[in-house]
Amino acid sequence: MITRRLLGLDKVISLGTTGIFRDPKGWVFTEDEGEKDPVLGIHYLKEIYDRDCPDGDYKERPTVPVIADTVTGKGVNNDHFWIPIYFDTAWKPFHKAGAPDLYPEAFREEINELNHFIFERINNGVYDVGFARSQEAYEKAYHRFFEALDILEKRLEDRRFLLGDYITDSDIRLYPTLVRFDAVYFQVFHANKKKLIDYKNLWAYARELYQISEIKESTYFDIYKRHYQLSPHLKPLWGNIYSIKAKGPDVSVWEEPVDRGHLSAYPEEKFKKEQSGY
Repeated sequence: MITRRLLGLDKVISLGTTGIFRDPKGWVFTEDEGEKDPVLGIHYLKEIYDRDCPDGDYKERPTVPVIADTVTGKGVNNDHFWIPIYFDTAWKPFHKAGAPDLYPEAFREEINELNHFIFERINNGVYDVGFARSQEAYEKAYHRFFEALDILEKRLEDRRFLLGDYITDSDIRLYPTLVRFDAVYFQVFHANKKKLIDYKNLWAYARELYQISEIKESTYFDIYKRHYQLSPHLKPLWGNIYSIKAKGPDVSVWEEPVDRGHLSAYPEEKFKKEQSGY
């Protein structure tokens, strides 16, 4: 969603938004008017998957995100790891004028390597902590996850962003885990060695990303808390038998001023535009 907004693809790719719960048929478009996707007019995400089945009944679990063809209503891609890269590359003819170059050719090998690290050790790593089913598995995942955070904390000591002076695809991938961390992962997933605010560099870096309008407008603290704290399949993780949604933490701290421009050769710029090269 963030990449779509930054590149201006929200002008050509519509968005249907599922809610925080799954019913027996899976995800429902409860966040859209009339509980239907605004373009396809469907109530269940499963309806996209059903259209690709000979008997019209998809038996596996429908997953988000999925890109659907608005003409046929069929799903064409649900590879969440690569969709942002496809937005950066295959959809380039539809980028807005002056769109940021989030996947510069000169850095693609390094970005790909870093993306796999972030995906395995951070994005999925925190789930390995939260969904561990033994003390041994939990502690192994716990140490592995916080070790990864320590690596990125060190990396950001002398870099404004993960690849240097400008925001790239790697930063966009790291942000969703960071922005959810203190609000839900620290408590619900027992990933409680440190909070994000305890990391000098990661905390300032995350705030700088948050304060970019397209990113802030794609951040939903209340939805994160409702989903992770109240979803039937997640409540047992932290014993929330009375369906209590925590009041905190105070998310106004994300608005606190931050200045990491001294780490960049271009302190006034956060993005390199596509037209001018990297």
